Amino acid sequence: MATRAAALETGITEGAAGHWRTRVVAVGLLLAIGAYFWGVSRYPALYKKYSAGTHVSATGAITFGTVMAVQPGMPLRERVWRTSINWLQANEIGMTFGFFFGAAALTVMATIPRRRTGNAYLNSLLGAAVGMPLGVCANCVAPIGRGLYASGMSAESTLAAMFSSPTLNVVVLAMAFALLPLPVVGLKLATMLAMILVFAPLVARWKVGPVIAGECAIDVAPSATWLQAAGTAAKSYVKSFWHVARVGVPLMVLAAVLGALAVETIPQQGLHAPATLGGILLVALVGTFLPVPMAFDVVIAYVLLSRGVALPYVVTILCTLGIYSVYSFLVVGKTISWRVAAAAGGAVAALGAVAGVVAMGL
Repeated sequence: MATRAAALETGITEGAAGHWRTRVVAVGLLLAIGAYFWGVSRYPALYKKYSAGTHVSATGAITFGTVMAVQPGMPLRERVWRTSINWLQANEIGMTFGFFFGAAALTVMATIPRRRTGNAYLNSLLGAAVGMPLGVCANCVAPIGRGLYASGMSAESTLAAMFSSPTLNVVVLAMAFALLPLPVVGLKLATMLAMILVFAPLVARWKVGPVIAGECAIDVAPSATWLQAAGTAAKSYVKSFWHVARVGVPLMVLAAVLGALAVETIPQQGLHAPATLGGILLVALVGTFLPVPMAFDVVIAYVLLSRGVALPYVVTILCTLGIYSVYSFLVVGKTISWRVAAAAGGAVAALGAVAGVVAMGL
């Protein structure tokens, strides 16, 4: 492949600074999509969970609620089917936002000539700053990450944005501090910061190849009038949306089935046994794999802790569940590289396991 900086710069950067009308229209679209989702759905829902305090609960296997009841006595096929439907329904709004916002972000970034710095750590911090206010889970942020990377943003910025969105959101952090002991929250923050400030910058050294030139390149033609700018932005948005959705939608269905299959087949009785190193490793792998909604990690950790589950298991679940998932893995693999996708999952599981071992001494 060509150099990393060549991702979408062909046909975009030349004279991009002069396309201010198109940029204004694209930014307006991005803000409109974000404002509607954040104001009508995401932050009211997160605040409702925060306000519930110790009464917060989760009735689904990998969701807060259910539209189809799942009973232990049902055949495995039916349980997996119903859990998959519950997951798709629970992520309906967030995924819709992810696809529309990811396409809008790609459209906006296409009008900006410079999308990364020469410093991997600064790129990671910029990515984290982008991700923190998004308010979407590790699943719904994946299409946004695909859009950011396709725009020419660095791999480290893209990954940092995907890690920070579900874990460093202000409401989720407030829930964690309100429901869990301070040392437990400290371990959670330590693992998340390690992913953003250590793992993400390391990816820059791997010389990850860019998006194939021309695959989703957007021709930002000069716009002499606002009408032309609107037309250019609309065409760019449609192309961007197709680039994000054509991979994200099929993988979303696959992730629903894989997540449901995992949670319905892996026995959970072992969580009530004394913590062992092998048990911590297994919990870390499962927590990294499962696709769960926003703040699910905090709620499940609180519920398990209140039911007497061993603290190392609770900490491991808190530090692995929700930051990454099988859906994140699939999208990152198709977008950046399978090596990066596997390494990210391995890093989350390893850090979660280390946090669980540390919790043995608390």
